[in-house]
Amino acid sequence: MLGRLRLVLMVHVALAVGAALVALAFCLSTFERWLVRRAGHELLWSVALAMFSLAAFAMAAGAAMAWSPATFRLFYLFGAIANVPFLAAGTVALLGGRRWGNPTTWVVALFAAFAAGVMATVPLTHALPRHELAQGSHVLGVLPRVLAAVASGGGALVVFGGAAYSAVRRRADRRLMLGNVLIAGGTALLGASGLLNSVFDAMTGFAVTLVVGISVLFTGFLVASGPLRRRRPTLSLVTATRGGAAFPPDRAGGHQRR
Repeated sequence: MLGRLRLVLMVHVALAVGAALVALAFCLSTFERWLVRRAGHELLWSVALAMFSLAAFAMAAGAAMAWSPATFRLFYLFGAIANVPFLAAGTVALLGGRRWGNPTTWVVALFAAFAAGVMATVPLTHALPRHELAQGSHVLGVLPRVLAAVASGGGALVVFGGAAYSAVRRRADRRLMLGNVLIAGGTALLGASGLLNSVFDAMTGFAVTLVVGISVLFTGFLVASGPLRRRRPTLSLVTATRGGAAFPPDRAGGHQRR
């Protein structure tokens, strides 16, 4: 019995660490794209993926060293409350540009800050299981669970709405449409942990949905964003070496001659 428990815990840790590393790799890749292109939606998606990675690392720590209030609070904040709204803000920024993306980002950032304050101060109603992922309804009061329901439900609705908008209004842009559909699918997979919990135990179900869901999400990000093309520096003065003299380009694109 003890040997089986250790094996299950090893599987939990391996899945959680795998999910965390996958999310971290995707986060760094998406952040690199933002550094090159400065597209707002890519920065928001990088933040969301970083939160997924932190949630998965907290899950791994809970499985390996027993759950503590700190690890559970981190997991619940980044895994159940704050991440999906940033995904939704990225979708708004992608489809609506700065006009809609900037105010949405501010609203989401303020919501996440408020949620962080709540999770840092709210008391736990019951003791945490040592090596099992506790359900929020068993150890948290009403406010954190309302925040999680609003964040996951509202954020997922925006992501699905963005996918539907792309399918109806931007059918000519198949890449953008497919990317948003994949993002919606990844979000749905991440929210399907309740279904997997009926087959696996809670922590295994969450770890499986993290790995699969994040992989689908990242695929959607890559498809929606398109290939990464580094911007070439543009020069207002084209120099040509002719006896040590520099010649600015003329209007036709050639060089002025003396």
